[in-house]
Amino acid sequence: MNLKDFSYDLPDSLIGQVAIEPRDSCRLMLINRETKQISHHIFSDLTHILDSNTVLVLNDTKVFPARLFGTKETGGKTEVLLLKQLSLDSYSAIGKGRLKIGTRINFSSEFTGGIISTEDGEMQIRFNKKGTELLEEIDRLGKTPLPPYIHSKASEKDLRQQYQTIYAREKGSAAAPTAGLHFTNKLLDNLQNKGIQIEKVTLHVGLGTFKPVTNEQIASKTLHTESYFLSKETAGRLNLAKKKGKKIIAVGTTTCRVLESLTCESGTLNSGEGETNIFIQPGFKYKFVDGLITNFHLPETSLLMLVTAFISFPNSPTKFSNFRSSLIAKAYQEAIKEKYKFFSFGDAMLVL
Repeated sequence: MNLKDFSYDLPDSLIGQVAIEPRDSCRLMLINRETKQISHHIFSDLTHILDSNTVLVLNDTKVFPARLFGTKETGGKTEVLLLKQLSLDSYSAIGKGRLKIGTRINFSSEFTGGIISTEDGEMQIRFNKKGTELLEEIDRLGKTPLPPYIHSKASEKDLRQQYQTIYAREKGSAAAPTAGLHFTNKLLDNLQNKGIQIEKVTLHVGLGTFKPVTNEQIASKTLHTESYFLSKETAGRLNLAKKKGKKIIAVGTTTCRVLESLTCESGTLNSGEGETNIFIQPGFKYKFVDGLITNFHLPETSLLMLVTAFISFPNSPTKFSNFRSSLIAKAYQEAIKEKYKFFSFGDAMLVL
């Protein structure tokens, strides 16, 4: 298995460029793993597709305005994308242009930062403000961290609403958990009124989620780390639901990553807080997740590998032969044929 196994061609016209409104009017591809059948719906059809034997698990992370534009002391313009807060006054980040240790960046007349370390393409930047003051400055000056393939003309005010789930609560992500963008308050109410259980976990999404992976990472089965939190109460309710035979459906690959990271070999879900570098790829044995709601992902990414493992080669390390002849490849070919929208502002699929 190598990177080229997860490559496919996508017309640029099918990359979603604008947020779909209403959110739950996007298209929904339903994939049945047992029958290998593919059918087409809209997202609000979840109220008819799912029943009271279902638990939906959402990721309640909140995207923060992580893009900062500034000027170096030399006068050159630069851009910094904040990834994760490391201390009261510092973040890990990536930047554009030549940014080395000691470089100072002016983001405004009163807000500056200095590069204090660099390693493997990332840097640590320390600001002249800390705590609440720092967060307020980032919120005031920062821009929504849209992926580079989206060229939206929407205002910053609108983007902050569009590139955020309606249930976002825990601020800390440099990218949205996009499978959740399709939910509306009305849809969630309708699902709960039907007896569908809704639970929430937290995983702060880093940019590593969307980067092409290396063959070395495939071999080591480890990825970038992302921070998670799952409460004892939520874990207890999910374990009870699983014991009762309910189907656990992860909304998004990020939610899937939390649940599978915290499930022991016996199938019991543990609560906890920390970081995970789990790499879910074909051959991975899913221990807790029974279904998945997800968007259509970029080629050669860990996200596509996770979905491939779930749909086409679950728990079968010896059966992976060719991505192009797998059920997930068939689904992607069908999506292209039917002109689904792909990636962050795209349509969705439900895998059961």
